[in-house]
Amino acid sequence: MGFIPISLELERVAAEVVDSAFKVHSALGPGLLESVYEICLAHELHRRGFEFQSQVALPIVYEGIRLDAALQMDLVVEQALIVEIKAAETLLPVFEAQLLTYLKLTGNRLGLLINFNVPRIKEGIKRIIL
Repeated sequence: MGFIPISLELERVAAEVVDSAFKVHSALGPGLLESVYEICLAHELHRRGFEFQSQVALPIVYEGIRLDAALQMDLVVEQALIVEIKAAETLLPVFEAQLLTYLKLTGNRLGLLINFNVPRIKEGIKRIIL
């Protein structure tokens, strides 16, 4: 089985989320709490007409039993794109692993890891494809 490309619609959604992150970062800059960026990004996505959920609980199924493991996805946009928001000094490998785990557990294929605590937001965005 070969690589299956991401749909054009999902690519469009991801591009709009990235553009929204640029707008939020341009207005606020680095140095604020993750929760502030999440609220502002959610507002921008709402303004653009996207369907999304914030702080989505993600249970784990272990040995056939559903367990609430207190996993929370920051944003799920259009029921397909997972957005994990950070306000950290650097993007650590554990952040990528976290997003990859969310993708695996949900069956979604595309995620964006966005770190707002950077001088230029372009340096803080990482796409992860499953």
